Amino acid sequence: MSDAQKMSLARPLPEPHGHGLRLRAWDPESDAHVAAWLRGLTDPDFQRWNTPLVAVRDIDAARESLRSRAESVANGESASFRITDAETGATLGHIGVNEINHVMSYARVGYWVLPEARGRHVATRALAVAARFAFTGLALHRLELGHALGHEASCRVAERCGFPYEGTLREAMFEEGRQDAFRDVHLHARITSDPEPRLS
Repeated sequence: MSDAQKMSLARPLPEPHGHGLRLRAWDPESDAHVAAWLRGLTDPDFQRWNTPLVAVRDIDAARESLRSRAESVANGESASFRITDAETGATLGHIGVNEINHVMSYARVGYWVLPEARGRHVATRALAVAARFAFTGLALHRLELGHALGHEASCRVAERCGFPYEGTLREAMFEEGRQDAFRDVHLHARITSDPEPRLS
């Protein structure tokens, strides 16, 4: 692991910011954070496009899920952030730099936005901030973004943030609400030498 990676993954996580947002660490001991995490993971739109390995249906499961996230962050395997409004501090959603591979210098990004924050380009702005952090703070070379085929909103977020479409991964994600059937995934990616997107 490089010195930059070690520094960036030192506790506490930094708070990348820009485009009217600040990315802050989740606290699994905060009731407000746990409640927001539960709302995000039980939102019908989230569940339509994502089938987690471990279902989160109540407060106890949500807290355990956040604790698992915190452990992954502490181990340097991910950087998970609460998307917040830079002025008010209100929680708007989640974005994570996940499955960090320090040897091959890449990771996968994933995000969700709470219902009341949609329609304001929160995911686009958060992805731009998180990508900058991944490339400059974690010194990663490549970021991948995969979404279920048909998830046009996620496709637009990726393209606006400079993640071009690279291909379709056949049956690479669970079907909605099932772990015994699979669906295709659109793969987008961005590398560190790609130009920084200009968000309007």
